[in-house]
Amino acid sequence: MDNDFNSREVDLFTHAFKQDPYPAFHSLQQHDPVHRVLMPEGHYAWIVTRYKDAVAVLKDPRFIKDFTVFLDEKERAEAQQNIFSQNMLFADPPDHKRLRGLVQQTFTPKMIEELRGRITEITNELIDDMQGRSRIDLIDDFAFPLPIIVICEMLGVPSEDRDKFRTWSNTLVEASNDPGKAKKVQQHIEEFTTYLQEWIATRREHPKDDMISKLIQAEEAGDRLSEQELYGVVSLLIIAGHETTVNLIANGLFALMTHPEQMRMLQQQPELIRPAIEEMLRFEGPVEFSTDRWAAETLELQGKTIHKGDHVLVALDAANRDPEAFEDPDVFDITRRQSKHLAFGKGIHFCLGAPLARVEAEVAVHTLLEHFPGLQLDTAVSDLEWRPGILMRGLTGLPVRLT
Repeated sequence: MDNDFNSREVDLFTHAFKQDPYPAFHSLQQHDPVHRVLMPEGHYAWIVTRYKDAVAVLKDPRFIKDFTVFLDEKERAEAQQNIFSQNMLFADPPDHKRLRGLVQQTFTPKMIEELRGRITEITNELIDDMQGRSRIDLIDDFAFPLPIIVICEMLGVPSEDRDKFRTWSNTLVEASNDPGKAKKVQQHIEEFTTYLQEWIATRREHPKDDMISKLIQAEEAGDRLSEQELYGVVSLLIIAGHETTVNLIANGLFALMTHPEQMRMLQQQPELIRPAIEEMLRFEGPVEFSTDRWAAETLELQGKTIHKGDHVLVALDAANRDPEAFEDPDVFDITRRQSKHLAFGKGIHFCLGAPLARVEAEVAVHTLLEHFPGLQLDTAVSDLEWRPGILMRGLTGLPVRLT
């Protein structure tokens, strides 16, 4: 650490940081790239901010996802009752390979590409609902419903239950690193668990041509997902899968509207849509910090001693703006040819839903700009609010004018 650097200048849990984290990230990259911070829950964690260190941590098997290995038998049993604990995001090899292999059977890139037509239909239906209106909230009316309709249709969730998933999802994501919301979270976890139990039981009795039925039936060398693993996988797909895509679409459109020359370029050259989506993922990525990792042994990183059992977080949005990895990292440039961003992670936990998120974002952004070429913000940038919690990077609302 630089002697002149005052770590108190960097507080990752303030409103000001959430509104614009990048100055703090750049300061840490320059002065203290592996930074020890006191978390709201009262324990310390290491924050990794440089791109090369981020890649190293994301790919290093010494940083594990299953923290229950540090618990005693009773604590481990209690932790594993959480419906979110039994999924590939919180598993290490060999469990991770088994879980991912079973889920991957129902989530292939070919299957996702075949969904492009249906994604286009849903997008057009949402845009039809906007006709005749001059102002909308781009999240409520577009960025949120598109991915939730897609994932619910894939899984077989009844359309009338989608709003429940929004409530559960918002609570669980925003409560990350906010112990004050624990009671509300517990209530929603119980509601969600009850819903999943009844729904999975129904699909066992009456399977359909949907992903939940395929997950129930998925088998590899005689192995199947347990009931608890099914809860974990479905919650991961609905909450993690849909939340990230909401933020990708909204953050991406926000970046375009605040960089009108880039928006005009994309409208004039629609073939730039794919590099544009990659730049949106890099510039204002939907996941601010990686999910938790823990040091399985004591090791050194950038001169810091990380002890066995220490909590480690990778600041993905910091790594994606690292000047050592990207030229002019704070410039939003849809013609940027580098796509080595870490928005979907790296290594064995690389996001399984990345192909789906990319297709949804491509269709959503292209179609919306085609219908509303003069799309613009309907509020001052300074009046926009970023959602609390350190996991996700997303706006609470995005008022726009349709022209």
